[in-house]
Amino acid sequence: MNDPLVMAKPVGPACNLDCAYCYYLRKEALFPPGPRRMADDLLERYLAQRLARSSGPVTHFEWHGGEPTLFGLEGFRRIVALQKAHRPDGRRITNGLQTNGTLIDEPFADFLAEEGFSVGLSLDGPADLHDRYRRNQGGHGTHRQAMRALGLLRRRKVHVDVLCVVHAANAGEPERVYRFFRDEGVRYLQWLPLVEPAPGAPRGVSTRTADPVAIGAFLCTIFDEWLRADLGRVVVQNFDEALRPAMGIDHALCIHRETCGDVVALEHDGSLYACDHFVDADHRLGTLAEEPFPALVDREELAAFGRRKRETLPRLCRECAVRAYCNGGCPKDRIATAPDGEAGLNYLCPAFRRFFSHVRPVMEQLAIHLEAGRPLEAFAPSRRSAEAAGGVRVGRNEPCPCGSGRKFKRCCLPGDATAG
Repeated sequence: MNDPLVMAKPVGPACNLDCAYCYYLRKEALFPPGPRRMADDLLERYLAQRLARSSGPVTHFEWHGGEPTLFGLEGFRRIVALQKAHRPDGRRITNGLQTNGTLIDEPFADFLAEEGFSVGLSLDGPADLHDRYRRNQGGHGTHRQAMRALGLLRRRKVHVDVLCVVHAANAGEPERVYRFFRDEGVRYLQWLPLVEPAPGAPRGVSTRTADPVAIGAFLCTIFDEWLRADLGRVVVQNFDEALRPAMGIDHALCIHRETCGDVVALEHDGSLYACDHFVDADHRLGTLAEEPFPALVDREELAAFGRRKRETLPRLCRECAVRAYCNGGCPKDRIATAPDGEAGLNYLCPAFRRFFSHVRPVMEQLAIHLEAGRPLEAFAPSRRSAEAAGGVRVGRNEPCPCGSGRKFKRCCLPGDATAG
C-alpha cells in the first residue's frame, strides 16, 4: 500500500496571475462555470481519509493551484484545524505550499511560520527575466511582489524553496540567474526547464521554450560554480537528484524515477487525476464525492499509468549511459523523435545527457566521500574529476562522452546546430 504525494488544489486552476507559459490555467475548461473553491465537507473528507490511510510517523500535505493562496488565510486555518481534529495519535503532520507569492502579506506569513509550512516560491531570476513571462492579469510584472513575499518568509524563518522555470529568456544567462538567487540569500533552489508543446512549430515547441542544448549548458555552468563556491551552502534539487544514483538511492523527484504514478492531483471538485500534468478525462481516476480516497489511489489504472513510463522508453534511452540518472524524464515531455526515427524521445534529452554526463564523475567521487562518513563541506573533487566536470576535450567527430554511440557533433557538442 503506497502513500502517494497528493497535489491538492483547493481553488483548482484559479489564479490571480496570467503567466504566459502556465499549463494549468487552461484546465478551467474542464469544469462548469462557478466558484473555484473546495467545499468544507469535501475538504474534511479528504483530510480525514488521507490521514487514516497514511502510514508512518509523518503525513505530508501539498497545496497547489492555480494559486492556492486564493483559498485565503481563513481557508488555511480551517485546513490546519481539520488536520489536528483527525490526526491519529503519534502522527506528525507537515504542509507544503507552492505559490507565486503575490498574495502573501504579514498575517499570512505569520501563519505559515507558526504552523511550520514549507513554501515553494516561483521566481524566475532578476526582475527583467522574471517579468518577461510572469505577469498579472493586467499585464504587469510580478517580481516586486514575489520578492516581498521572499523577504516576509525569510524574516520569519519559513523554509523557502525557490522554483525557477528555465525558459528562452533566462536560459542564456546562467551565472547571472544563479548569482542573483545566491546573493539574495536563497539556500534552496530547483530548476524547472520549460517544455511548451506547439504542434507545427519548427521544433514542436513554443518560442518561450529554450533549446535543450542551451538548457544543458545552463545546468552545467551553474553546477560548476556551485561546486566551486557553494557546495554545502546552497541546496539545488537537480544536483541532489544527480547524486542519488551514484549513492544507490532512489530518485526523490518523480520526473527521474523509473516509473511514476505516485504523485496524484486532487482538484477542487474532488476529482482525482493520475498526475498534475495529466489532468484530463483520460487520466481521471474518479471523485472523492463518490468513492473513498484509498479506493481511488489503489486503482489499477494508476499503477498502469506509472508503469507505462518505463514500458514505453525509447531504445536510445534504454541504451543511454546515463539512463539511471534520467530514466527518460517526464512522460509529458516525450514529444521528440530520435535520430533513428523512433518517437517518444524526451525534448530535454540533449540537456539531460549533457548535464548528467558532465556531473557524473564528480558525483561518483562525492558518493564515495559521503559513504566514508566525511562531511560534505570537506569534499574537494580530484583534479581528474574536476576536469571531467569542466568538460572533456573531445573532437567533433569522436564518440560523444555521454555514451550515446553517436558522434560528439551530432550529440552533446555545445552550440552545434546538429546537436541532439
